[in-house]
Amino acid sequence: MTIKSLGNPFDGDKSLTHSKQCGCPKCKSTDTRANVDVKSPILTGRAQQDLVADGNDSEAMLDRAIESAVVRSVFGHNDHSRRSFMKMMGAGSAAALIASVFPMEKAKAAVKESMGKLEKSKLNVGFVPITCATPIIMASPLGFYEKYGLDVTITKTAGWAVARDKSLAGEYDASHMLTPMPLAMSMGVGSTPEPYIMPAVENINGQAIVLHNDHKDKRDPKQWKGFKFGVPFEYSMHNFLLRYYLAENGIDPDKDVQIRVVPPPEMVANLRAGNLDGYLSPDPFNQRAVWEKVGFIHMLTKDIWDGHPCCAFACSQKFATQNPNTYGALLRAILDATQYSNNHDNRKEIAAAIAPKNYLNQPVQVIEQVLTGYYADGLGEIKNVPDRIDFDPFPWHSMGVWILTQMKRWGYVEGDLDYKGIAEQVYLAGETGKIMAEMGMPVPDNTYKKHVIMGKTFDPDKAEEYTRSFAIGRV
Repeated sequence: MTIKSLGNPFDGDKSLTHSKQCGCPKCKSTDTRANVDVKSPILTGRAQQDLVADGNDSEAMLDRAIESAVVRSVFGHNDHSRRSFMKMMGAGSAAALIASVFPMEKAKAAVKESMGKLEKSKLNVGFVPITCATPIIMASPLGFYEKYGLDVTITKTAGWAVARDKSLAGEYDASHMLTPMPLAMSMGVGSTPEPYIMPAVENINGQAIVLHNDHKDKRDPKQWKGFKFGVPFEYSMHNFLLRYYLAENGIDPDKDVQIRVVPPPEMVANLRAGNLDGYLSPDPFNQRAVWEKVGFIHMLTKDIWDGHPCCAFACSQKFATQNPNTYGALLRAILDATQYSNNHDNRKEIAAAIAPKNYLNQPVQVIEQVLTGYYADGLGEIKNVPDRIDFDPFPWHSMGVWILTQMKRWGYVEGDLDYKGIAEQVYLAGETGKIMAEMGMPVPDNTYKKHVIMGKTFDPDKAEEYTRSFAIGRV
């Protein structure tokens, strides 16, 4: 049985955040059954018996999750304070004290009634180890999945082709994806067609163009003819933003330079080896190039399109249809974690939570520079750009339409496109907006808006005209 951090929140000896002292079976022992403490002062009777007998029992797990969420909230998600208090008071006294001021059993009943019984509670969610996946990753060590009764295994994935293939094969219930991927997968571009949905954007901004240190004297893109660039995937904002930037500077990305697909964790090594002159990549590998004194940050992608989407939370339409309650709980956990990530006061805590080997496997200082926006640029300057990366989950339909225009512009799709129809089928802005409103999050009053990319306004009502408006392209 693997119940991750669904540990007893009243036990002062157990960490709920997967620290070195964590007592959960995943972190402490391979003898998992022997080490799970289910003797909660509140979780009793049948629920406790079921939790021992069946790790898949969603009701028992939800009981524990609600207890954990309440206790975490009481202590402001500070696990050190919680453990100190529990050791001082004792589990029984602490549980009685909280129960005297908070109707725990009524809360459990209300949550279960509003959510419905989970069709399945044990889920496998894939992620590529980059800071764009922050909400998906940190939701595990910081307890956001368990808050909604879910036992989620987040699985590190080498690259986007692997994430796509494992998702299509059903090995992942849901996955961290690039925002163009669900569009491409639904249309059967680059893979067999399978209806996919994207209910939430994971991050906005958060990427950069990095050049090798040998090119510090080549800051003008017009000097880049013959360069070899890396992007993490063909169907990525990285590819489309790099192409856009090059073309706006008179460089044809298919004729004047080479663009290669390189998995993010391999970017720095390829830069060092001279296989790449530069790349447009997700972090932390832009900052890691500076950290290792291999490259410098030429430009943040927010300076190409401020507020552009990058990564997303996505799943097959089949999963959401067959498991509506589970899907709803998972989406709420992601939205909750995204909102928490958007608060700059939480960024250093999050950096420490996602740095370990099983997540990003990066120095905390590197991740902090990305998440806080206070960073060295590799050119001798310290920058302070608080919105270098942000987290806004709303999946604007207009963003989906822009991505489709670039897929057509560069020849990834041909013929007539129902831009809005495809975007609205895949990007679930209306449904997500309702859930965000229920959770007290701000929601736009429309799903379309105009965007400005390098000074040029994109009007989603004139998508085909926009696609054909560029001097460089394949249309």
